[in-house]
Amino acid sequence: MVIDLDVCIGCNACVAACTAENNVPVVGSEQVKVGREMHWLRIARYYAGDVEEPRSFFQPVPCMHCEQAPCEMGCPVHATTHSPEGVNQMVYNRCIGTRTCSSYCPYKVRRFNFFDYRPASDAPEHAAHNPDVTVRSRGVMEKCTYCTQRIEAAHVAADKENRPIRDGEVVTACQSACPTKAIVFGDIRNPDSEVSRLRGDGRHYVLLEEQGTRPRTTYLARWKPPEGQG
Repeated sequence: MVIDLDVCIGCNACVAACTAENNVPVVGSEQVKVGREMHWLRIARYYAGDVEEPRSFFQPVPCMHCEQAPCEMGCPVHATTHSPEGVNQMVYNRCIGTRTCSSYCPYKVRRFNFFDYRPASDAPEHAAHNPDVTVRSRGVMEKCTYCTQRIEAAHVAADKENRPIRDGEVVTACQSACPTKAIVFGDIRNPDSEVSRLRGDGRHYVLLEEQGTRPRTTYLARWKPPEGQG
């Protein structure tokens, strides 16, 4: 995944889409105040310039899906693993809630269920859930999965037609909701894919590259024009 910060407007449409797609619980302001937010994707905000008229900058931060993932090294029960395609996965029924993975993650993108937010078995709220995504229970860690349910649906469709997945066939929830098309998702092993082209752009960079985690979620830097020009 590559996110172009030059066109991101910080509208939070990606956050809302991720929440709806992946059955992310809404925990309320009191839990957010004590650091227990559950959003799998956050919009980091930065400001520069005069305090009266600051320039604002936005950066969507989902799970980085690191090739050298610190969270995987820290999990005592191997609940966070790599798929054959390199997606950093969470095995919810294996997680014992130590939160070690979150402590090891330099990006702080993993979320812990402090309470059981699942509605009662006969509650009408179940109709609002995405049936393709597991509803997590109390005491487990969760995070962005690159909308793995959409990836698997594309695999099934491609297998039926005996072909590989086409570039652009898998569209994540955040990507589909972005009004400025700042998010691009695809196969980095395919040199002809759009995401590979963007990774070769001169503005391409890795967040916290010095950590050596080799994330698969990367960015295109925001272009800053000279003073007085834009």
